Amino acid sequence: MEEENNEPLPKGWEKRISRSTGQVYYLNVYTKESQWERPVSEANPKDNEKIRCSHLLVKHKDSRRPSSWREETITRTKEEAKSLVSEYRQQIASGQNTLEELAENYSDCSSSKRGGDLGYFTRGAMQKPFEDAAFALNVGELSDLVETDSGIHIIKRTA
Repeated sequence: MEEENNEPLPKGWEKRISRSTGQVYYLNVYTKESQWERPVSEANPKDNEKIRCSHLLVKHKDSRRPSSWREETITRTKEEAKSLVSEYRQQIASGQNTLEELAENYSDCSSSKRGGDLGYFTRGAMQKPFEDAAFALNVGELSDLVETDSGIHIIKRTA
């Protein structure tokens, strides 16, 4: 049997007893996830952080699924997609158009119907490059071009 450890738990963890087995388990107070092993590091409140973003996606022929509501078969190259997204980003940065307007008309994602709004999401819900870029943004901030298996994105954090 495991020796009782009297050291305090790292911040963000609670020790609990399973009602069904009587065994000790540990609860992350931020994410509400539990584990049997005693935690060795602090739980991070940001692990459960929810953010909201809108985006504009331009797919290319090498995208994971080279088709969209706009085009049955996408034939543009990755370079052409980057060029389009760069142009859209300039229009947004200059105030000529909003991301929402451009996404509605030109995004290859079905979120275009909502002006590119993806709703709220937590870490682990999106492709890693998208997630990293989105979580690095402040509210209202626009990303540089972000490349994923889906295509080329511009992301705006909205909440």
